[in-house]
Amino acid sequence: MAHTCLHWFRKGLRLHDNPALMAALRDCEELYPVFILDPHLHNKTCVGLNRWRFLIGALTDLDCSLRKLNSRLFVVRGKPDEVFPKLFNKWKITKLTYEYDTEPYSLSRDTEVTALAKEHGVEVIYKISHTLYDINRIIEENNGAAPLTYKRLQAIANSLGPPKRPIPPPTLEDMEGVKTPRLEKHEKKYGIPSLEELGHDTTALTEELFPGGEQEALRRLDEHMKRTGWVCSFEKPQTSPNSLSPSTTVLSPYVTFGCLSARTFWWRLTDVYQGKKHSHPPVSLHGQLLWREFFYTASVGIPNFNKMEGNPACTQVDWDTNAEYLAAWREARTGFPFIDAIMTQLRREGWIHHLARHAVACFLTRGDLWISWEEGQKVFEDLLLDGDWALNAGNWQWLSASTFFHQFFRVYSPVAFGKKTDKNGAYIKKYLPLLKKFPAEYIYEPWKAPRSIQQAAGCIVGKDYPHPIVQHEVVSKKNIQRMKLAYARRSSDPTESPSKKQGAARVIDHQLSSMCDNMLYDCRLYLVRRYIKGRCV
Repeated sequence: MAHTCLHWFRKGLRLHDNPALMAALRDCEELYPVFILDPHLHNKTCVGLNRWRFLIGALTDLDCSLRKLNSRLFVVRGKPDEVFPKLFNKWKITKLTYEYDTEPYSLSRDTEVTALAKEHGVEVIYKISHTLYDINRIIEENNGAAPLTYKRLQAIANSLGPPKRPIPPPTLEDMEGVKTPRLEKHEKKYGIPSLEELGHDTTALTEELFPGGEQEALRRLDEHMKRTGWVCSFEKPQTSPNSLSPSTTVLSPYVTFGCLSARTFWWRLTDVYQGKKHSHPPVSLHGQLLWREFFYTASVGIPNFNKMEGNPACTQVDWDTNAEYLAAWREARTGFPFIDAIMTQLRREGWIHHLARHAVACFLTRGDLWISWEEGQKVFEDLLLDGDWALNAGNWQWLSASTFFHQFFRVYSPVAFGKKTDKNGAYIKKYLPLLKKFPAEYIYEPWKAPRSIQQAAGCIVGKDYPHPIVQHEVVSKKNIQRMKLAYARRSSDPTESPSKKQGAARVIDHQLSSMCDNMLYDCRLYLVRRYIKGRCV
């Protein structure tokens, strides 16, 4: 039977390593590649301007690649459950294909669409290609529960063997006998909208540092893979949160939108590592992809993963509600230049280094402002190009010491932390030019500068730049005690069974053991480097 196929692009905005698209081409006579602007996912409330620009760029690139195969992209607006019945009838669709998605909304949506497809006699095929492994298989291998430590996830991944190899993109030969109908007024009905057509004010946009699209993703991947020494020696904790240009790959937005296959990234790294001495998980680039897998697995196995309440793995904390503090943090008005510079970069560029994320997340939650990690999660979802539901929720829980990480007494200083890698404050001067004339001695703490120095710098603290919103030395100590109480309440909660408490204790033991292993590794690495340096001298 020759099918009329509709391939539903969602996150997998690429042609390479797209098994669902290849499934659509089998026994296919007519192909309709479709992307749906779903109001639940694509709206101004939860998608910031930079993310919209990246998405439009990715769709434009995808359409260009499809045109080279004598096809093209159909962009449809509306709710999937309302859109699909119309398309099934209008185009006489007999087969629907898509890439599997693990997010709760996606699972619910896909169940509904699958039921609608069956009502219309449409065959449904989905393939797993957004993650390295089948997430449900990982959970099965862990006795039906999500592994709550990285070490456990890594052990399961090792037992499963390496991820499947990526498949090549379709060629003109694959498209032989397959046509995409050319419809009248295609651009008007199914064209890719501009930001302006979507109602966005683009005057605030700055230079696009990370253009969306598969071709850009593959170009950047190629560039990084040429740096074999850097790839092999890469250790995430050794990279800088406040370098003037990214000290990591910044491939995360491309993996998030599916412009770059995680499996393609994994195997390109494997090729570079082959026969060479290289770093290992959790700090290597392979390790970063496994962290992604870890949080995806946790998000599937833990109910209400993006919330505190109803989340059995999450410590219940009595966070404060303080709209003024939250707005100051979001709008880069905390009075701490390092924090404000990071939030400025985030809003302007849509990306910040992972250690910069650590700093601002700790500051908002357990470190200083004592505001729920759920509020920070919303801001990151809006502003980050790589805002991924599972990773965003998981990292916020980690950084607030609510789940996974329990050393709540380790607090990032909004002053000292940035000085470690940028003592002269070049990063602050770039993103907060108002402070650029302050000497290095005061660039992280301008409120300590004498009035004469503030005047010479053209910036009076309290007038041109805010005073610190809190006294870090005071509130951080107070918040450590508040976290201590939250942990004590959890351990004494009579509603928790002994087995659950024991399980929680084992989780903490595993995490502390893993952290100790990492600390010992760092110490050994430091001593080796000192030894080598001494020998060189």
